Amino acid sequence: MTVPPSRPPQRLLLPTTAGYHRSWLRYDIVAGLTTGAVVIPQAMAYASIANLPAEVGIYTCIVPMLVYAVLGGSAAMSVSTTSTIATLTATTFVAAGVAQGAEDALGSLVTLSLLVGLVLLGLRALRLGALIENINVATILGVKIGVGGTVAVAQIPILLGEDVRSAGEGFFRAVLATGRALETAHLPTIAISVASIAIIVFCKRYLPRVPGTFLVACAGIAVVAWAGVDGTGVALIDPVPQGLPAFTLPDTTQLVGLLPGALAIAIMAFLESATVARSVQAADAPPTDAGRELRAAGAANCAGAFFLAMPAAGGLSQSAVNYAAGAKTQISSLVTAGLAILAATALAPTISLLPQATLAAMVFVAVVGLIDIPTLIRWARLSPVDFWIALLVAGVGLTAGLLPAVAVGVASTLLLVLREINSAHIDVLGKRDGVLAVRLAYGLYTANVRANTDAILGIIAAETTPVRIVAIDAHQLRFLSVTVLTSFEELDQELRRSGVTIHLAALPEQARVRAVHSEWFLSLIRQQRVHTSIASVLPE
Repeated sequence: MTVPPSRPPQRLLLPTTAGYHRSWLRYDIVAGLTTGAVVIPQAMAYASIANLPAEVGIYTCIVPMLVYAVLGGSAAMSVSTTSTIATLTATTFVAAGVAQGAEDALGSLVTLSLLVGLVLLGLRALRLGALIENINVATILGVKIGVGGTVAVAQIPILLGEDVRSAGEGFFRAVLATGRALETAHLPTIAISVASIAIIVFCKRYLPRVPGTFLVACAGIAVVAWAGVDGTGVALIDPVPQGLPAFTLPDTTQLVGLLPGALAIAIMAFLESATVARSVQAADAPPTDAGRELRAAGAANCAGAFFLAMPAAGGLSQSAVNYAAGAKTQISSLVTAGLAILAATALAPTISLLPQATLAAMVFVAVVGLIDIPTLIRWARLSPVDFWIALLVAGVGLTAGLLPAVAVGVASTLLLVLREINSAHIDVLGKRDGVLAVRLAYGLYTANVRANTDAILGIIAAETTPVRIVAIDAHQLRFLSVTVLTSFEELDQELRRSGVTIHLAALPEQARVRAVHSEWFLSLIRQQRVHTSIASVLPE
C-alpha cells in the first residue's frame, strides 16, 4: 500500500505548493477547470446584484484569485466574490450615493475594494484575526438570511422580464418592484427563467458533479444564438468588452461614504473565508493561520481593486467544488484564473449573448439557499440566545438594511463576550477540615473582580459547616492590576472579621512580580499565606 506524501511546513510564497508532487498536477488541472465552469458564470451573476457589468465578475476571478494562490494557506479555497459580499457591495453603493448616479461607479468600486483590502491588512497588523473569528455564528446566519430574503425578492422582476436592480435598496423596495413587475411580465423571459432555475436545482440535487450554472449559461447563449429569442424582447446583459481589465485608479469622491460598508464587507469576507478554509481543509494540512489568511485576503483585495475586481472572499460553493474535484494546491486556482483570462479575452462576444434572466436565475437559486430556516428552528431549542441574535440580525437586515445588520451582529457578540467575562466563574475544588479550596476559572480585571469576590463570599456563606481558611487557586491571574489587588485586600479584611483567612496558591510569576509592590501581599508572604500549589494548603 502506497503512503500518500505528507506536506512539509508552509512557506511565505506559494505556501500550498511546498513539497509539490508531480502526481498532484492532473488533480489540480481538473479541479481548476471544473471550478472555473462554476465560479465564472456565478461571479458574473453576483456582479449583477451590485448593478455592475458582468465583466466585473470575470475580472474578480483573475487578480484576487492569483494573489491568494501566491499568499494563501488553504489548498482548496477558491477566492472570488460571494452573494453576501456582492449584496453588501450593492448596499454600500446605495448608502454612499454611488448607485443613484455617480459618474464613475467603477472608480468607486476600485475605492471600495481597496478599502476592504486595507481594513483586512490593518486587522492583520493589529493581530485581530482570532478576535474577528469569534464573532457569533448567529450573526453570520442572520446576515445570510437577510441577504437571501432581500436578493431573492430583488431577482423576481428580472426573472419576469423587467430590468430592475433593487437588491441594494432593501427588502421592502424589492417587494414593491416585484409588485410592479407582475403587471408587465414577459412570457418568453419567464420561460427562460423557469427552465434555468429547474436545471440548476436538478443538477444540485441529482447531478452534483455537473456544474448547473455553466450548463444554463451555455443553454441561454445557445437559445439566443440559434433561436433569436432576444428578438422577442428577452433582455441580454450589456456587451462584455473583449480584453483584460485596464489599470484603474480609485475615485475618492465617495471615500467617507464607502468606509462603513468597507468595514462590514471586510469582516464578513474574513469570516466567510475562515469558515471555508476550515471546511475544505485536508486531514494532513496545517491548521488555518488567521494571520496568514488576513494578509492573503487583504493583498488579494488591494491588488484586485486596481483591475476592477469586486471585494473578494473565499466562496463556499465554489471551494466545495474545487475540493470535491480533487484540488491538491492553489495551482488549481491558477488554472481557474487562466480560464477567466480566456473568457475575458476570447469569449467576450459569446458571453454577451447571455440573457439577464439566466444570471438572475443563478443568483436566485444561490441566495435562496442562504435562508436556513431549519438551523434557525434547531437553535430555538438548542440555544435560545443564538436563535434570538440570528433573528434580530435577520430582522434588521430585512428592515433597516444589511450594513446595520452587520453592526448589530458585531455589537451583540461583543455584549455577549463582555457579559461572559464580567460574570463570576469560581470552581469549588473541595473542603477538608475547615479549609475550602476554590479556583478562579478566568483572569480578573477591573470589570469582573467585584463579581468574583462577591461569589467567593456567597460560596462561604452557603457552607453548612464552619470555614477557617479559603484557599484560592490563582493560576489564571497572569496580570494583577491595582484594582484587583485592592479588591482582594478588601475581601481579606471582610473575611477576617468573620474568622476566615485567605490563602493564595499557584500565583504565576509575572503576577507575583507586580504583587510584591503591595504591602498587603507582602504581609501574606510574612504570614505564610502564599503557596506554590493548592495541594499544599489542604490538610492531609
